[in-house]
Amino acid sequence: MTFTALIAGILAAPIAASAQSVADRLNDYPTAARADYVFACMVTNGQTREMLDRCSCSIDLIASILPYEQYEKAETVLSMRRVGGERMAFFKSAVLAENMVADLRRAQAEAEVVCFR
Repeated sequence: MTFTALIAGILAAPIAASAQSVADRLNDYPTAARADYVFACMVTNGQTREMLDRCSCSIDLIASILPYEQYEKAETVLSMRRVGGERMAFFKSAVLAENMVADLRRAQAEAEVVCFR
């Protein structure tokens, strides 16, 4: 290996690592989570090619706004709210839970404006 190639490799390593972390950050939603969202969206809005494109756009935009960890927590709160019982009251009234859902709703609203109009 020549000295020039060694220097080029050393200089390129931080750039590659940085690009990887950016890519990971922008694509932290598992494929199954994206697919679940698209399937549910299409059931709600119609099962056409146009809806496939719009629903895919929607989850991509949500993913660009909300990290997957926050998305997953908000979805968990929403699913727990559908369960009845005294123990689930926390998910219906807690400020923290409400803030999680509000962040998801804002991302969904922005996605609707961009992808469905």
